[in-house]
Amino acid sequence: MPHRPTDPSRRPARTTTPPRRTSTDVLRPRRAPGTRHTRGLSPAGRTKRNKLGLTLLVLLLVAVVTKLVVLQGIDGTAYARAAESDRMRVFDIAAIRGAVLDRDGNPLAYTVEASKVVADPTVVDDPERTALALTTLLGVPVDQLTEELTASGRYSVLAEHVDTATSDQITALRLPGIVLEDQPTRLYPAGTVGGQVVGFVGRDGDGLAGIEQRYDDVLAGSDGTRRVEVGAGGIPIPSGIDESTPAVDGSDVTLTIDEDLQYTVQQRLATECSNGQTTRGSAVVMEVHTGRVVAMATCPGYDPSQASTTDPDLLGNPAISDVFEPGSVMKAVTLSAAIEDGHATPDTVLSVNGHIQAGDVVVTDAHDHAPIDWTVTGILAKSSNVGTIMLAREVGDARLEQYMRAFGLGSTTGIELPGESAGILQDSTDWTASRAANVPIGQGVSVTALQMASVYQTIANGGVRIPPRIVASTTAPDGTVTPAPQPDGTRVISQSTAQQMAYMLEAVVGPGGTAPLGEVPGFRVAGKTGTAQRANPECGCYTGGGYFTTFVGFAPADDPQYVIAVDLERPNSDAEGGQVAAPVFADLMQYVLAADDVVPSGTPRPDFQLTGTAPTN
Repeated sequence: MPHRPTDPSRRPARTTTPPRRTSTDVLRPRRAPGTRHTRGLSPAGRTKRNKLGLTLLVLLLVAVVTKLVVLQGIDGTAYARAAESDRMRVFDIAAIRGAVLDRDGNPLAYTVEASKVVADPTVVDDPERTALALTTLLGVPVDQLTEELTASGRYSVLAEHVDTATSDQITALRLPGIVLEDQPTRLYPAGTVGGQVVGFVGRDGDGLAGIEQRYDDVLAGSDGTRRVEVGAGGIPIPSGIDESTPAVDGSDVTLTIDEDLQYTVQQRLATECSNGQTTRGSAVVMEVHTGRVVAMATCPGYDPSQASTTDPDLLGNPAISDVFEPGSVMKAVTLSAAIEDGHATPDTVLSVNGHIQAGDVVVTDAHDHAPIDWTVTGILAKSSNVGTIMLAREVGDARLEQYMRAFGLGSTTGIELPGESAGILQDSTDWTASRAANVPIGQGVSVTALQMASVYQTIANGGVRIPPRIVASTTAPDGTVTPAPQPDGTRVISQSTAQQMAYMLEAVVGPGGTAPLGEVPGFRVAGKTGTAQRANPECGCYTGGGYFTTFVGFAPADDPQYVIAVDLERPNSDAEGGQVAAPVFADLMQYVLAADDVVPSGTPRPDFQLTGTAPTN
């Protein structure tokens, strides 16, 4: 083909093939050397940087682990408890306090189940609705309940001592935030009868007086606990956790007191205390052969259920705690000592003047008189101070003190009641001449009503003193009965001396004695009057203080069964014991003998020789 010249305008486009790159070209820098300056870390720098990073990482891990330890190991228990507290509740199960019973099982104090209604305001859904639901059941106004249900905190008391029937109705309402707590209620069905003996409990249920205090550990029992799982509103879940430690109820305490006799004694004393002359009176009735106290009372008394609103001065038991100068009832101790030591017999005759010198004072009989030849029986029947002092001087101060302490004076009897006084009996080594004359006749020595009853119990029991008791037994919740310990008797005087004393004390109530008003129809009675000056608190002297009048005796005199001590405080009266205390004794003794079906022996009262012819020197 002939070669034609190519038309440039029709000449095809020229393609250029890029040059082929060699391996040297691949490793060639993108920039010319020296166009960018870079500087890398040295090996030492990189090591330092790695160490720093590792340290920060370790510290971070330590912080995380520490927090986990705190949360799980330290705070974990608290968080767990907090979580558990939201669903678990622990309630106390109150033990039922034991009853106090009279000797026949009649309740003088007992406990019934009751509840305290409380609210957790933080859980209460609708305070107004809840208040409306509870107002009628609790007898509390709606506005008052609403105020408690909206109070700050998590514990508001809505009502106390709610009976079980009402508690059951509240439980059935299933009100959120409302909880019932055990709050047993102590009741005293006999009211004032035996109140000073039984005592009372405080708001916390602890015994504060009488048997309630003395036997608190026996009566109280021990509380239990209940741990339950609750749902919304604090209401227990029926199928949830329910773990209980049962309560152990308290034991019952049975007294030697007879409720009917106790009532009679209190009524008789109340009558005496309402006469405008007697401000206080006490009486103790005791079984001669056992020392058991079957009645013990003082006017005024109190109702244990009203103890919180009673004058605190009335909440004691004056029959064992208040002391007084007994007066001539003490002469039985002095004459017992004289007869026991052989210084006299009931028929011994002394020429007794109407007055006698005793140190710097002169002691007289009730009325001064010319010398009278009285037998020792007559000295006691006529209650001669001078004749008694004459016999006491034969016995001697130290020996007389020994007999007084043997009869229980100057020490507590040990009766199972709190607050007992030991009385006041000064050591004979400290007696002045005037006191040595006053003590034998019942002045300058102080006793309780119970102590004087114990003295005459000793004489009536053939000379054997049995410490008085007022608790017969305790009964455990399972029915086990434990008799109270019976103390051993102690011989104070011989049986012969006791019989002679009973004979002379019977003369006191007989013709010519100072206490014919102490007689009990159909029965032979032995006893002694007492009239002692009462200290005037305004001057600390005897002037204007009035008198303590007493009578202590036993019956039947020929077969003693009961001893009764009566003392009356009469600050505005000059009446003697034979006039006011002896009739109270007679009324009480007549009742107790009839109630116990004691039958008179029918033996006649002896003819007492009150006077005779004193031997001449």
